[in-house]
Amino acid sequence: MLRAYVELARPFTLIAPALGFFSGALTAIGAHPREVFSPGLLVPPILGAIMAMVFNAGSNALNQIYDLEIDRVNKGRRPLPSGRLSIAQAWSFTAIMYALTLVLAWLVAPGGRHECFWIVLVAVVCTYVYSVPPLRTKQYGIWANITIAVPRGVLLKVAGWSAVKTVFGVEPWFIGSIFGLFLLGASTTKDFADMEGDRRGGCRTLPILYGVKRAAWMISPSFVLPFLLINVGTAAGILTGHAMLLHALGAIMTAYGLYVCYLMLKRPEDLAVEENHVSWAHMYRMMFVAQIGFAAAYLL
Repeated sequence: MLRAYVELARPFTLIAPALGFFSGALTAIGAHPREVFSPGLLVPPILGAIMAMVFNAGSNALNQIYDLEIDRVNKGRRPLPSGRLSIAQAWSFTAIMYALTLVLAWLVAPGGRHECFWIVLVAVVCTYVYSVPPLRTKQYGIWANITIAVPRGVLLKVAGWSAVKTVFGVEPWFIGSIFGLFLLGASTTKDFADMEGDRRGGCRTLPILYGVKRAAWMISPSFVLPFLLINVGTAAGILTGHAMLLHALGAIMTAYGLYVCYLMLKRPEDLAVEENHVSWAHMYRMMFVAQIGFAAAYLL
């Protein structure tokens, strides 16, 4: 039973939000004006990273509840379609995870500021809107991508920043926008191999709406253009980390993105036949590299 709940949470996907939150906090520590380091400074970021993992576990469970018929086709070994967990058990898990998320977010309050809580509350609404009818934006092409990119890209980074500094400023939102624009297209990499189940479940993803080849071309700019903003933001003085390291990060991520585009576009038909196309794995790797790169550029 415990193993089924762990699978419901999809543990591999919990690493990225935890790293994203913690990286956002480390970036805020090094941002101008630089914080004086003390062990206590890391308490809210660590608490927030745990919160991000719990939140993502709840979001994953909620999505699987409403994707049951789709998962019967695409991912029949998951806990719900395989019958190892009931819908009621999945709802209990989801409710506990979301409640714990909001409690932990409230506790991330440096200087008594509860900015993290309100940001996370908006993100919770986004995940609900993404999965649950009647809105269920997962069914509506680009709206699915938007309701993934906003909470998992933009708001995650800003929430991490809020664990150290106030979010009332351009810099945290500029950084969040870079990750949001990346996920706006990159999140589609998971949709190509799921087309049969998504079609039966009424989810009109980009590959279903426009075909595999055209959808691959449509999402390609998200692997490149957002990372050019690192160089633009550095040159404009918006990003206050180490300028040379930020320019290097922008160049590395842009080159990495071009490589992933090459992998996708040389044989786009493979996206729809391979269960986890290499571009999907590279999406996560790009997130990890960018998260670590931002933290390093601000702390060194």
